[in-house]
Amino acid sequence: MSRTYIEDLPGTVGQSVTLHGWLYNKRSSGRIRFVVMRDGTGLVQGVLAKGSVPEDLFNRFDELTQESSFSMTGVVRREQRAPGGFEMDVSELTIIHVAHEYPITPKEHGIDFLMDRRHLWLRSSRQHAILRVRHQVIRSIREFFDGRGFLLMDAPIFTPAACEGTSTLFETKYFDLGSAYLTQSGQLYGEAGAMAFGKVYVFGPTFRAEKSKTRRHLTEFWMVEPEVAFNDLNDNMDLAEEMLEHIVQSVLKHRMPELQTLGRNVAMLENVRRPLPRISYDEAVAILLKNGTAFEWGNDLGGTDETVVSQQFDRPVMVHRYPSAVKAFYMKRDPENPKVALAVDVLAPEGYGEIIGGSQREDDLDLLLSRIKEHSLPQEAFEWYLDLRRYGSVPHAGFGLGVERTVSWICGLDHLRETIPFPRMIYRLTP
Repeated sequence: MSRTYIEDLPGTVGQSVTLHGWLYNKRSSGRIRFVVMRDGTGLVQGVLAKGSVPEDLFNRFDELTQESSFSMTGVVRREQRAPGGFEMDVSELTIIHVAHEYPITPKEHGIDFLMDRRHLWLRSSRQHAILRVRHQVIRSIREFFDGRGFLLMDAPIFTPAACEGTSTLFETKYFDLGSAYLTQSGQLYGEAGAMAFGKVYVFGPTFRAEKSKTRRHLTEFWMVEPEVAFNDLNDNMDLAEEMLEHIVQSVLKHRMPELQTLGRNVAMLENVRRPLPRISYDEAVAILLKNGTAFEWGNDLGGTDETVVSQQFDRPVMVHRYPSAVKAFYMKRDPENPKVALAVDVLAPEGYGEIIGGSQREDDLDLLLSRIKEHSLPQEAFEWYLDLRRYGSVPHAGFGLGVERTVSWICGLDHLRETIPFPRMIYRLTP
């Protein structure tokens, strides 16, 4: 059925249309009453003038409460002073449901109050803006890879073994087959896809059971993970920066009104153009020491360390060749210096930290076997993964980008909890 939405109003000026939605706000001014409707695509103000409409229609204004659902019909005209830039002279108004007293009001509410009512908080203009940016980020990711001939690979959510360490797994009983785990990453399956199709990407939910309460962590989040056969570390970094530029510029092009709603200063985002600066882990350590941070070579970069490093740049910075001891078993070591892995993290500016992590993968069977043993992982669970090195092994590389961290950075948010419709954290499982 054809239906007119508020976002369609620019093409309906001077026409009579019918809209369906919910009451966002209302007010009276003498003999004129204003109702502001939201329908999920925008806001529009309806005008009821006493004497110009039937008395019963004029009085329906009093019945409407915040978030009541209704439809209204009228002629559309431009009005820059009105919410959304359009007004409708209402000739008909039908109440569908009168809402109970709405718990979220214009007054200041605590974050726990709002998170407990997340199912209603999603209706606010701020949450609309954030989730529309999220939508654009996801859309641009798919555009990027689909437009470059990548195949989407759907990896399983139930997996038989850990990808990046057993301490952060959600475990569940899987019928008579023992334990299964919610996936930490689709990467291992993406590698199988790359050996079959050349270049693929995995895009789906991932789960981490680490007991972290920081603003950068969720227990359930979405990640896109490309994997490309015959790519090395430099190819991997080229792909990552090209993708990141595409995402940010797409949001700036299509979601500027939402960024303005959020009060986002976009100057740093406008700088996201290739080439991005690239520094080695050794250079990052030198930056930390120069800036008075007590840091020992061999440690992984913590959140504060990432902030100090990224503050030296006006755009995301790529840090490569981390100590192999702090990286996952599947990351290839640098042949010129086995103490470091051919790994890269992309750190967002303004204190948002790592948004991309990736590496060239270990393609040598014997070396991969030794790493599995070093990490005390069950070899039998990885036999299928080892087969990728037995039958036509090639150099290959990939990375993962966390959608929520990326959205948090682009929107300039303080916490990841607003970047996903229903966040899951160690202290929150509802609604």
